[in-house]
Amino acid sequence: MSGDSFGPPTDVEKIMLDSVKATGPISFSTFMQLSLGHPTHGYYMKPEHAVFGTQGDFITSPEISQMFGELVALWMIKQWMDTNVKVSFRVVELGPGRGTLMDDVLRVLKQLPAACGKLKSIHLVESSATMRALQESKLRKASQEGNFQIMWHDAIEEIEPEEDVFTMLVAHEFFDALPVNVIEASLRTQQGWNEVLIAPSSDPSIRYTMPSSDSSQNLDSPPKLHDTSSRWTRVLSPTPTASSTLLGLASPRFFSLPVGTRIEVSRASMNQARSIGKLINTKGGGCALVVDYGADRAFGDSLRAFKKHKIVDIFCSPGECDITTNVDFALLKESMADLVSTHGPISQRNFLTCMGIEIRAAALMRSASSPERKKAIEDGANRLIDPCGMGEQYKVLGAVAKGRGEIWPFAVTQDNAQPI
Repeated sequence: MSGDSFGPPTDVEKIMLDSVKATGPISFSTFMQLSLGHPTHGYYMKPEHAVFGTQGDFITSPEISQMFGELVALWMIKQWMDTNVKVSFRVVELGPGRGTLMDDVLRVLKQLPAACGKLKSIHLVESSATMRALQESKLRKASQEGNFQIMWHDAIEEIEPEEDVFTMLVAHEFFDALPVNVIEASLRTQQGWNEVLIAPSSDPSIRYTMPSSDSSQNLDSPPKLHDTSSRWTRVLSPTPTASSTLLGLASPRFFSLPVGTRIEVSRASMNQARSIGKLINTKGGGCALVVDYGADRAFGDSLRAFKKHKIVDIFCSPGECDITTNVDFALLKESMADLVSTHGPISQRNFLTCMGIEIRAAALMRSASSPERKKAIEDGANRLIDPCGMGEQYKVLGAVAKGRGEIWPFAVTQDNAQPI
């Protein structure tokens, strides 16, 4: 395989090529797993990747303003107080990044008298040794001062449900990076769903057909890009695969989709959602917030790659770019519906405004040490609730134990936030 406008093949591409030679075209799920999580060549596993912040490939809400983490903490504390303040609690975060969100949460817990002495432990689900080191450095002081233990886990399944502990869980920009399979309702037969796979563009031995190009049947359109890879292409499996058959049955919503429809379905997301439900569905109770971009529906072509804050072709330098997809919040809710009560999703703008971001921003601005700091606070708050940006692109899903009734602020349906 020769180079193209993106340069020579990456180590991940070489692994992909070997896999295709051995077993044929690979799934998008395998592609994402290799690109993001390969032990030595994956994007999240390389120490040289800044990943987050202005020097990384994207900026997350906690990196923009401390107010995001503070209001998340207040929501979780409110759920604990409404359930049973006599029991201890623990905090779980899936995909903690650099530890910024958890650091903000812990600062709030430290300042609330009701929570003092009740925090039992912190659990961080993180498989990257590089990211774990950043998190440990960020949270070490809070752990020592609060006298609680921080534990790292490779998977949420390693965290045992506890009957006498209230579990607070947050997953911010976690589900968008979980692997998805891309499946398409068969155009040629009525036998179900075929799978969209990945193959080398120049390999004459690959005789699979192209996926449907009828954009009217796709649920969304891919972003327009100037440069696309000449090395890889999408192909359609000639018959249903095991994955496409299983995932086509994942939701009753999929049964009515017309022939030719293409959708992205994440089996990993379904499993993670059920694991969240199991941690909350205990005698001690619990709550969870899932914050990500997506909607209450399936998506057909939302996969994209990010490099230096810009969207690039999905096949651009695998292992060197972040890859994300929109989250099907309806699928998450369906996956945990028998275990917990779900609420939302609502927009991040709606959630933060109802939780008091305008009041908090005003207080921080009054105590700002300089005009520059005051403006930074104002700009950060406005960016988080921007109706043309993060405020509407990001959605918030809440989950609590069954029988709780309406949960603030998810009963609110109108978004009346004004720029700060």
